[in-house]
Amino acid sequence: MGSMDGKICMVTGATSGIGLYTALEIAKMGASVIIIGRDQAKCERVVKRIQNESGNNYVEYLLADLSSQAQIRAIAKDFYNHHNRLDVLVNNAGGFYLFRQLSADGIEMTFALNHLAYFLLTILLMEALRASPSARILNVSSGSHYNEHLDFNNLQLKRLYNPIQAYGRTKLANILFTYELSRQLAGTQITANALTPGMVATDIWKKVHRWLTPLIYPVIQRIALTPLEGAQTSIYLATSAEVEGITGKYYVNKHPIKSSPISYDENAAAHLWQASLKLVGLQSAHEL
Repeated sequence: MGSMDGKICMVTGATSGIGLYTALEIAKMGASVIIIGRDQAKCERVVKRIQNESGNNYVEYLLADLSSQAQIRAIAKDFYNHHNRLDVLVNNAGGFYLFRQLSADGIEMTFALNHLAYFLLTILLMEALRASPSARILNVSSGSHYNEHLDFNNLQLKRLYNPIQAYGRTKLANILFTYELSRQLAGTQITANALTPGMVATDIWKKVHRWLTPLIYPVIQRIALTPLEGAQTSIYLATSAEVEGITGKYYVNKHPIKSSPISYDENAAAHLWQASLKLVGLQSAHEL
């Protein structure tokens, strides 16, 4: 019997890197695992790999580009067609974009994928999370949120786009969202926590710069954590009995630490919540 037997877990961005190893290790513990990816062939390969390496056949995938709100809504609907409960949601998918580009919804891509996808998918799956006797929401952030702030007059960086700033601000948004979510879910059986995996040698580093990447990526591979090492905090928060009932925290190396001072600004979190509702076309978090 595995420690996660009977649990239903969803991991986004699970066809490579941290997400893949998070899904794999949770599957090894006996959970039913649903991975989210945007490439069907890759999803199929990863599902087979996880099944083979874990000995767990209860692994499936849902196909979506999470920068698209229509596709997020489609996988949420598909999920409800087959499941009525969700025990663990790991919002892990993310991207880094050198140049400003827009999503299918006309939203700056970094913000659309790294923040709004977390926000919308979580809200759409809230009914299933409420149906769990003890549900957990994990939002994968980054230490890059330190020294960043959100400019609500330029939330999508229409002026002076900087990819590092765009990424760092979305990682701050992940934490503001997590803390606001934990406040709104206070008194329920659902917890919400954020984490940083640390510096991990994933494919995101290959997008730094077309000239610098050949120089930077080999160094990153030598000094950074492996994806399996980087996944350890996600795995811990998803499965450990030690964090049962703990909510509204920011973790690194399986330990809660202080996030940036501005991430505790409740006014900024509330402002971001309302701006996010507007950008995904909802009046409230209950209008599903």
